[in-house]
Formats: sequence, structure tokens, C-alpha cells
Amino acid sequence: MSASDRHTIDLTAVECAADALFGRDPQRGTTLALVVMHRGQFVFERYGVQPDTIFGPGGPVTADTALISWSMAKSITHAAVGILVGEGRLSLTAPAPVPSWKGTEKEAITLQHLLDMRSGLQWVEEYSLDAPSDVVEMLYGSGAADMAAYASGLPLAHAPGDVWNYSSGTSIIVSRIIGDVVGGGREGMEAFLRDRLFLLAGMTSAVPKFDDSATFIGSSYVYATARDFARFGELYRNDGVAADGTRVLPAGWSAHAATFTAVDPDGPFSYGAHWWLWPDFPGSLACHGYEYQRTVVLPDREMVVVHLGKTTDEGADELHVHLRAVFQSASNGA
Repeated sequence: MSASDRHTIDLTAVECAADALFGRDPQRGTTLALVVMHRGQFVFERYGVQPDTIFGPGGPVTADTALISWSMAKSITHAAVGILVGEGRLSLTAPAPVPSWKGTEKEAITLQHLLDMRSGLQWVEEYSLDAPSDVVEMLYGSGAADMAAYASGLPLAHAPGDVWNYSSGTSIIVSRIIGDVVGGGREGMEAFLRDRLFLLAGMTSAVPKFDDSATFIGSSYVYATARDFARFGELYRNDGVAADGTRVLPAGWSAHAATFTAVDPDGPFSYGAHWWLWPDFPGSLACHGYEYQRTVVLPDREMVVVHLGKTTDEGADELHVHLRAVFQSASNGA
């Protein structure tokens, strides 16, 4: 039996998990899209209905509906860094090229510290409006016009490299670094993401958003279809090689993403470098976003699973149970 023959998928099990996900109590979670790729092919997809909101009416979600990434964008930011590292235009171990840090104690912060969420910068990642929150202040308050200036201007709370602290501000600093290297303002960055990443990966629907200073909001805002988020996961499953054989990311960049950095003290996951890890699925790596957006890459099962929607904290465990059932529908080739 060949290695590929050992990799099978039980689509009946996927259907059962999908039924459970789409049938959840809306107070705990609403599924808008579930897409499964196996061995590079779309083998399952189902879509829900966007509820009406204060921003406008909802409606049916389809394969062509672009949905928000939230913090899954951080993993896209990791990919953009990889392209520049592969070209020698960025160094992981040199002081991060933030002009305002030169000659200060922040100069000890490296790009690797930023990708690992170990910059040492003060940050509160809190999405409640009833508590102090740097992420809310950056995205929607006084920092919104120039998010990188807000995040990079915060004081050091720890020595760089010592303490893990998940921070959307860190990702915005990385985004500004990428934009400075690429040049050309917003147009230059849009072209770089489009021509060097999205189109090569087959992500024709992907739209990045920018703040008023022309910085890519690489912490939170990429819109794309569920299929295109799956194609992004597939790029990492294949170590940065696109479906047509084009190398998009440097060899080993997927392993860089999946290199353990820390255990999340608030949940069952670990962290790599701007990617999450599911410890009960060794070798996995995942994009996570607010309201529990998920793009999970399982190389040993030749699988990528995307779940998009709105899940509450109370419904998170239930969501993850059903997603694990989807993962387990594919053999691991053992």
C-alpha cells in the first residue's frame, strides 16, 4: 500500500459534524462556512446565513461570499514576512527596523521576538468595552489613524524575549515593517500582497484593509472566501509551494510557523510564530480569529479545515469538539 493510499476521509463523519455545527443554538454560535480540503481538493463545503446587524442586512453565504479574517490575518502577515526573509530583505535576528526604537532599550526587540509575541511591549488584548484595552484603543480609538505608531510607542513591560503576550499591536508593527521594506505606500503593499502571495496561492477574493497611515492592518482585516482561506492553509501544508508548483514562501517557513513558542494560559492551544498549534494534533498549525474563526492545517492527514462564523466564549468548547470530529474523519497515514 502506498503512502497516499493510507490517507482516506470519512465524509459521512464530516456531514455529521457539519450538521451539529450548523444546528447549534444561535446564542452559542452560528456557522457561516465550513470548508474541508483533503489532498488538495475541496471535498466538503456548506454555507449558512449572515444575520442582520447594525451595519446592514444579512443574507445567504455562498462560496463567493468574502468573510472577515479577524486575527487569522496575523498568519497572512507571517507569510508576507517569509517572502522578504527568503529574499534577504528582512532578518529575523537583527533589531526590528522600527526607526523610533533606534538608540532606545526597544532596539533589543527582534523581528523574531515580534513574530513569537515576545516583544516585551505593554499590551492588553481585551475585547470588552468595559475594561482597559489596547486593542480596542488601537483599532477604534486614539490609535486608529496610525496603528503602528500607537503600538510601537507603548513602553516595555518586560525584557524582549522573556514573556509571551498575545498582541494585535505586535502584528501591526510587523505590518509597518513589511510596508517600509516593500515601499510604495498603500498601493505598493497592496501590489506586494496581491502579486507575491494572494494570486500565487489562488486567493483571488482576498482584500486587505489599511489604516489612514497606509499600514496594512495585518492583525485583523483581510476579507476572503472560505475557499480562499483554505487555499492559504494549503500553501502552508505544502511548505510554501502553490498548487501549480510555484514556490511562494521559502523552504521551511511552515516549520518556522509551527515552532513552539508558548502555551496559551487561557486555552487549550499553544503558539508558534503568528500561528497557533493544536497540541492534540501533532504537527498541526492554525490561524485563529476573533469569534473563533479557524483555518486548521493538518499535514499528516493531508487536510485543511476552515470554519467561519460567530461563536461565543461559552460555545467554544462545543465548536472545537465538532471540528476535532472533522479532523478525525481523515486518517493520519499511520
